[in-house]
Amino acid sequence: METRPIKSFCRKIPRRIPAMLRSEAASSQHSRVTIAQVASRAGVSPTTVSHVLSGKRAVRAATRGTVMEAIRELGYRPNIVARNLRTRRSHMIAVVVPDITNPFYAVLTRGLADAVDAAGHGTYVCNTDGQHDRERKFFQDAMDRGVDGIVFASGETASQIELEEVDQQMPIVCIGAQLDHPLCDAVIPDDETGSRAAGSFLAARGYERIAMIQGPPHYGVARTAGFRSAMQVAKRKVPAERLVRGDWTRKGGYQAMKTLMALKDRPDAVFCANDLMAIGALDVAHELGLSVPEDVAIVGFDDVDAATIVTPHLTTVRNPAYEAGGTAGDLLMSRMSGRYTGAGRTVVLPCPLIERGTV
Repeated sequence: METRPIKSFCRKIPRRIPAMLRSEAASSQHSRVTIAQVASRAGVSPTTVSHVLSGKRAVRAATRGTVMEAIRELGYRPNIVARNLRTRRSHMIAVVVPDITNPFYAVLTRGLADAVDAAGHGTYVCNTDGQHDRERKFFQDAMDRGVDGIVFASGETASQIELEEVDQQMPIVCIGAQLDHPLCDAVIPDDETGSRAAGSFLAARGYERIAMIQGPPHYGVARTAGFRSAMQVAKRKVPAERLVRGDWTRKGGYQAMKTLMALKDRPDAVFCANDLMAIGALDVAHELGLSVPEDVAIVGFDDVDAATIVTPHLTTVRNPAYEAGGTAGDLLMSRMSGRYTGAGRTVVLPCPLIERGTV
């Protein structure tokens, strides 16, 4: 007796569902609020709404408030694709880094993103693994995507990029190097002075057999120059076997430190060209049962967060990653907005020594 209503209900479902779906689809097609609707609600023209959204024309505070209230009430969201087609701008910035797993570049990218976010710009990261071919590929990819600006955080390799004539109007900021480009600005952490301070600090503490774990060939040149300068002033000889190379990674630092510790007259202090390699060197010291800094002192470069997690805390040179990214963003925004149209600028950021427990 109860089966009839159930069968009757089931027979109605096939007829009801398509109608419901059609209704929902029709509703979704008209769910995007338009500028015209915002203008109607605020009692102004669509042009005035556009001026409020773009910020390019002055609008009276009272009118701006009325428009913003209408935007909140209606839940208006700009059509980004349409805006980009209209303005011929993507509101995106490409940042090219050699190793996104290195925390230094993560912090740098955060500084850049924070600097450009208020102006409605986003960022996307291109990881090159330090390979020139990948740099060129990502540069061309960024151009093809129509980005509004590019930040090269690849240090010395940025100078090897060859730009086409069509690229000469693209605002670019290089971090750690300069690029032969009419609209290129540079943010230069003072690596040489920071490295000189690290070397002088070790010499002043009485260490005699001071070594350095360098970066790969053609990288970190200023850091090596600063270290050599300090050794020369302190009259410390640094034979070739005490200058070894790593690959900027913890593993690379570990392998380089193993080489140094196998020397007949092993070093009593090691300056590492970045913190990840310094942490790898610290791993070797612990593995060999050496006391740090009594048996061997270790100094890094960058001052990443992990520098205060290891034991003992790492003495290092602070490379202002967040400030570098933020400064790069400010330089880009000044060009993209037209506030600055002059020759390339260079901003040098200090790299102070941070004393902790490994010296």
